[in-house]
Amino acid sequence: MRATGAEPSLYSVIFLIPVVVLVGVIGYWASRRSTSRSIGDPGVEANARLTSYAAMVLLLPLAADVVTGARPGLQAHALLGFFLVPPVLLKLGSVGYRFARYYSRDPRYRAGGPPDLAMRLLGPVLVLLTVTLFATGIELWLFGFAFGNEWLIWHKASFVLWFLAMTVHVAAYARRAPALALADSRDRRNGAFERRSLVVGSLLFGVALVVTMLPFSSPFTLLPDVG
Repeated sequence: MRATGAEPSLYSVIFLIPVVVLVGVIGYWASRRSTSRSIGDPGVEANARLTSYAAMVLLLPLAADVVTGARPGLQAHALLGFFLVPPVLLKLGSVGYRFARYYSRDPRYRAGGPPDLAMRLLGPVLVLLTVTLFATGIELWLFGFAFGNEWLIWHKASFVLWFLAMTVHVAAYARRAPALALADSRDRRNGAFERRSLVVGSLLFGVALVVTMLPFSSPFTLLPDVG
C-alpha cells in the first residue's frame, strides 16, 4: 500500500514535539536571569518598553501565520505575512538601536548590561532567519517559481530553524516582555503615547500593505499544491 501524504506530516510532528519542549526549556532557563535585571536610565527603559510592545502585538499574528502556513500557496498565510512586515521591522529597529548604542559604548546602555550570553548568540541568528523567512516568502508571493523551486526550499528550511530559535526567544522573555509592555499603564513614563503610536502605526501600515496586495494575483497561489 502506498504511504499517504499525511504520514510524513505526522512523523514530523512527533519528532518536533520533544525538540520544541527542549528548546522551550532552554529559553525558560535563560529567562530566570533576564527577568531579574533592572533598567535604570529612562531612555534605556523606553527602548525596552517599545521592544516589548512590539513583541506582544506580534505574538498572536505570528502564531496565526504559522498555522495558516501548514499548506503552501494559502492566501491567508501570505497576507498575514505582509501584515506582519511593519511591526517586525519596528521590533528589529528597536532591538537594532539598542545593539548599536551598546556596542558604540553609550554609557547608559553599557550600564544596563548586555543580554545573557545565550541570547546574545541567538539574537543575530534569529534576525538573519527572520529576514530570510520574510524575504523568501515575499519572493514566492510576487514571482512564484519563476526563479526556481529553491525559494520554497529556503523558505521551509528557514521556517523550521526560525521556529526553534523563536521558541527559545519567546520562552526567555515570556515573563519580562509582558511586564515591560504593561509598565506604561502603571507609571505613565514620558514617551508612552509615542511608543504606543509607533506600534499602532506599524499595525495600520500592515493593514494598508494587505489591502494593497489583495488585488495582486500571485503566481504562487495558482500553482498546484506542492510539499
